[in-house]
Amino acid sequence: MKFTDSPVIDLQVLNSQLSFHQDNGSMHVGTSVWPCSLVLVKFAERWHPQTCAVTPNPYSDILNFQNKRGIELGAGCGVAAMGLFLLGLNNVVITDIAPVMPALKHNLKKNKPVLNKSLKTAQLNWSNQDQIKSLNPPLDVVVATDVVYLEETVGPLLSTMEALLGENGVVLLGYQLRSPEAHKKFWELSGDMFDIEKVPHEHLHPEYAYEETDVYIFRKKKKQ
Repeated sequence: MKFTDSPVIDLQVLNSQLSFHQDNGSMHVGTSVWPCSLVLVKFAERWHPQTCAVTPNPYSDILNFQNKRGIELGAGCGVAAMGLFLLGLNNVVITDIAPVMPALKHNLKKNKPVLNKSLKTAQLNWSNQDQIKSLNPPLDVVVATDVVYLEETVGPLLSTMEALLGENGVVLLGYQLRSPEAHKKFWELSGDMFDIEKVPHEHLHPEYAYEETDVYIFRKKKKQ
């Protein structure tokens, strides 16, 4: 089920408005806008340390993107990376597989007047070690939304997260159950590799707190 059939999805981030073209008729899921990307961006906006009035802000360190390097995995239309860029993640690379790149680049070009620059993109297959190394890890922030839906890609996805993430970095994960098999495998394996924090649902943006969608924060387990 697609999130919406509308050909254009708009997303307000602070005082800017992003607009995304999607193609629900494509054979690639990456050409559609899925809800987790919107939920993650609006969560980050709600708790952004420069605008959040709540004291103490439990996410101030995580969402302070100043001088941090980031990457989005399986970016699709690039919603999460562009939204977080507007929230200060200025050094970010947006990645996906080759067939999805035209849709990603189209949306980057469409939003260039809002972003005021051309964001970096790279092809990334999670099983391609050369492509992973070319991204010059470690990185501070790894972003992934709606990427767990095929059981066979769970292992490569988690290995890529681990390979890219710095010892003190975080994975910002937007998650919704798409496949029971992939779901089971993902949570079995991820707990062995990461310390996992689930964001309370009441901490999501009230207008983007979909019942079936969650945000998680992953950190590398410290070596004993």
